Amino acid sequence: MTTTTLITVAPTGAESSKADVPALPVTIDELVVTAKECEALGAAVIHVHIRDDDARPTLDLGRLRATVAALRESTDLVVQLSSGGAVTDPEADRLAVLDAAPDMASCTMGTVNFGDDVFLNRWEFIVDLHTRMQERGIVPEYEIFDLGHLTALQRLLGKYGLPAGGHVHVDFVMGVPGGLPGTADALVACRQAVRDLPEGTTFAATGVGRTTIPVMLAALSTGGHLRVGMEDTLTYAKGRPVDSNMQLVARAVGFARLAERPPMSPAEARELLGIPARP
Repeated sequence: MTTTTLITVAPTGAESSKADVPALPVTIDELVVTAKECEALGAAVIHVHIRDDDARPTLDLGRLRATVAALRESTDLVVQLSSGGAVTDPEADRLAVLDAAPDMASCTMGTVNFGDDVFLNRWEFIVDLHTRMQERGIVPEYEIFDLGHLTALQRLLGKYGLPAGGHVHVDFVMGVPGGLPGTADALVACRQAVRDLPEGTTFAATGVGRTTIPVMLAALSTGGHLRVGMEDTLTYAKGRPVDSNMQLVARAVGFARLAERPPMSPAEARELLGIPARP
């Protein structure tokens, strides 16, 4: 059981439109403001999707590089880029995300039904993403949408070695239609399976939609860490839309403090995850 909590904010995602969710941060300036405010509250990592000038999801490399640079200039947060993008993004564009040289990048460990869509992650693509991150010193966060993805991760590490930094960190994305249910029972099953991974493996959990609070409480009670944000949750309570990502981070920080596991700083997060200290 850890004594502190790693809190990741995922402020934007690729699913919601700015027209439907005006508070969604989609420009670089909006992301920077969000990042600074969430860091002040207790977030240590920012999980980033970007949008184009029309607020549509994009993996444009120039914009990715500019976003990474702006976040590093304005915050001490660990910058984690999504290699998932949108479910329609081609593999080549998803691999090119690493050219923006983030501290971390996501690595989804298998294909999953994603609502009415399919989030495709072929084994060869996963291997390519993992080994490229090893070569470039980018630390992965292994995204787990289903229990079998942990078996795939065990196979990946056994054949291709530990990630950059030597520390294995997974994030259970729960509550997506087609994937893990957002329940305490499902999280406990995942927690048990983590024991088959290298010693010292840590995990976070993300509860999508109405599963946010049950997953958050279950994660804290089983030694896990938290990811929150408007990528995953647009309703703060029944009938009450989320006003900002800061609102979700503040709630996560409050729960972590109640569990006597206060949020860790970005520097502590870097030490945990095996990311070099920023110069």
